[in-house]
Amino acid sequence: MGTQSVDRLTDHEYDGIQEYDNPTPGWWNWLFWATILLCFPYTLLYHFGRIGWNIEEAYTQEQAANARLMFGDLKLTGDTETVMKYTVQPDWLAVGAAVFSANCANCHARDGAGMVGGGVNLTDDHYKNVKTPGDLARVIADGANNNAMPAWKTRGLHPNEIVLAASYVATLRGKNLPSPRGAPEGVVIPPWPKVETPAASAPAPAAQKK
Repeated sequence: MGTQSVDRLTDHEYDGIQEYDNPTPGWWNWLFWATILLCFPYTLLYHFGRIGWNIEEAYTQEQAANARLMFGDLKLTGDTETVMKYTVQPDWLAVGAAVFSANCANCHARDGAGMVGGGVNLTDDHYKNVKTPGDLARVIADGANNNAMPAWKTRGLHPNEIVLAASYVATLRGKNLPSPRGAPEGVVIPPWPKVETPAASAPAPAAQKK
């Protein structure tokens, strides 16, 4: 004859009702403790790991990748006039913002205020390697400070992405956000040249699905 399970009562009693001792199975307890242990490396990776671990960052990366399909025959040059031209075209500026978020926010922070051990504050009037908006595109493309600022033209960024990212960075100036890096770095440079806001900016062409 097979052994029959014996129901064991606990000492708990509520309103005359006694409670059975029915412990959770061992595999469930091991799974419970495994999830607790897993939460620590997961938290580190999610909040401090490489970009793209969460949904928002992954979406931003997809936006930047999709920008290549939007360019078509568009070929931008990183001169001051071109960089400033796209600071007032919201559709294209959004592409620059996506490029910045996907590639630059790791060092300069999402708001551009800089990070300790990372990039400088981009929201004040102090600059180290920049005197004109065109210099923004040059620094993004070629890097600076002995590769402390990497050369993004060798890291897969499309030339148009570099110019639009420069346009976006140009719009950060004047926000004067407090920086965790402390005191401003570099020297104060002249204001950006003024640019007329178009009555109705031409929208970026929609990307075609492949």
